[in-house]
Amino acid sequence: MEGERRASQARSSGLPAGGADGESPGGGTPFPGSSGSSALLQAEVLDLDEDEDDLEVFSKDASLMDMNSFSPMMPTSPLSMINQIKFEDEPDLKDLFITVDEPESHVTTIETFITYRIITKTSRGEFDSSEFEVRRRYQDFLWLKGKLEEAHPTLIIPELSSHKKQGPGLLSRMGQTVRAVASSMRGVKNRPEEFMEMNNFIELFSQKINLIDKISQRIYKEEREYFDEMKEYGPIHILWSASEEDLVDILKDVASCIDRCCKATEKRMSGLAEALLPVVHEYVLYSEMLMGVMRRRDQIQAELDSKVEALTYKKADADLLPEEIGKLEDKVECANNALKADWERWKQNMQNDIKLAFTDMAEENIHYYEQCLATWESFLTSQTNLHLEEASEDKP
Repeated sequence: MEGERRASQARSSGLPAGGADGESPGGGTPFPGSSGSSALLQAEVLDLDEDEDDLEVFSKDASLMDMNSFSPMMPTSPLSMINQIKFEDEPDLKDLFITVDEPESHVTTIETFITYRIITKTSRGEFDSSEFEVRRRYQDFLWLKGKLEEAHPTLIIPELSSHKKQGPGLLSRMGQTVRAVASSMRGVKNRPEEFMEMNNFIELFSQKINLIDKISQRIYKEEREYFDEMKEYGPIHILWSASEEDLVDILKDVASCIDRCCKATEKRMSGLAEALLPVVHEYVLYSEMLMGVMRRRDQIQAELDSKVEALTYKKADADLLPEEIGKLEDKVECANNALKADWERWKQNMQNDIKLAFTDMAEENIHYYEQCLATWESFLTSQTNLHLEEASEDKP
């Protein structure tokens, strides 16, 4: 249970996978310097142009901090590629840091693939060294995620999300429909009320976060179009000033104001792209994974229900069923407890992350509009003072 306890307490996503580059991941050590010790990593949002390009790694922006630093004061929000492991029985200890960076393309005669550098820094005594560095390819992370979900089916493991960029094909959609119908017919007869509420929350959250993601992307696109158009006006006013001798100073001042507003707009766009969009998109992917976690919990529950039903109607060997039912009851209890513990952690992190992202964005917007307003107010004040001076000079 120690491994499951650690996995249930860990904050967001998986381990560096085993296997050397290009090798089958099952043949290597899952974590450098350990024998399967759980650790966490977070990866930058990347759409891969390779044989695994229907998959996506997410979340974190490497540009937000010095990736070579090693300080317990590093932030643990989703905006960081560096994750600090902090267990409840060690509240003041932050002694394990994982960094994933430097994607590198490899081209061979057979295939093209990407590897990532994984750096582990730790002060834990069970490791052979205080720092490790390996490179792992994308399919290693996929393998790792599968192993983690197999070992801990009801823990929220948000490392990778699978999605087809062109959408699922006909056969895939038919398969999904058949599975959905079969699942609804089989049903879960004794799903606890708390998991019903959890499932309803996930469905509503998925709808809202997907809508927010679409709106955020649209806002960024419109902001980009506005910026591209505005940055053309500065040079236009400079050219205009060359043909208007009486308006040279005014037109140049206007050009200068536009240039300052352009720089402020560009900075705000950068903040939107680095602080808000990755967080929102990460939780879009989280919503898909949460649905998968609920399905796996329901499958364990359904397996127990079917055994109980078989015993009730004596559809199978009555001597063996009680033992199987006892094991399944333990399995369901462990799955439920792990999910409940991980669920509360995830909800708290989600609320903090989204609140922080939108608060930072609101503050950035306020600063942006104040900066632009001050720019034009300064221009108008200087022009007003100039006209007053000219008017006073014209008086007899």
